[in-house]
Amino acid sequence: MAAAGGRSARRNRRRGGAAHDGRLRSGRRDHKTVLDAFNRHDLDTIMSFFADDTVFESPRGPDPWGRRFVGRDEVRAGLALRFAGIPDVRYGDDRHFVSGNRGASEWTLTRTTTAGERIEVRGCDLWEFADGRVVRKDSYWKRVEPAT
Repeated sequence: MAAAGGRSARRNRRRGGAAHDGRLRSGRRDHKTVLDAFNRHDLDTIMSFFADDTVFESPRGPDPWGRRFVGRDEVRAGLALRFAGIPDVRYGDDRHFVSGNRGASEWTLTRTTTAGERIEVRGCDLWEFADGRVVRKDSYWKRVEPAT
């Protein structure tokens, strides 16, 4: 983790993000910083908010909870796969709240898959925090399908 004035913070400011030290403090504003990093596909900044023992449960996968990634390395690899599979993924129309060590984000994700399929989903993330870091991110999607 880099200090607020360190190399990572300078790189983040150059990319249009706010300088931070990776700790979530003020709820909605910090969530917006994380969302902005997702929109830039900036894995370094995204992962700076996550604890070493973090868990990410993706909305799709072989189990009822989707696919579970455990630990920073697995979470980073899982997010990198998402960005590779849907290279133009964007999150917008977002709202965020935090209460104690829990939080939620609502958003609309738009994207085109590498196969050329245009997809729009309304979704949410349920967050858990410890010591200012994300320890769990659980994602859900409602897929918008063309009218028949």
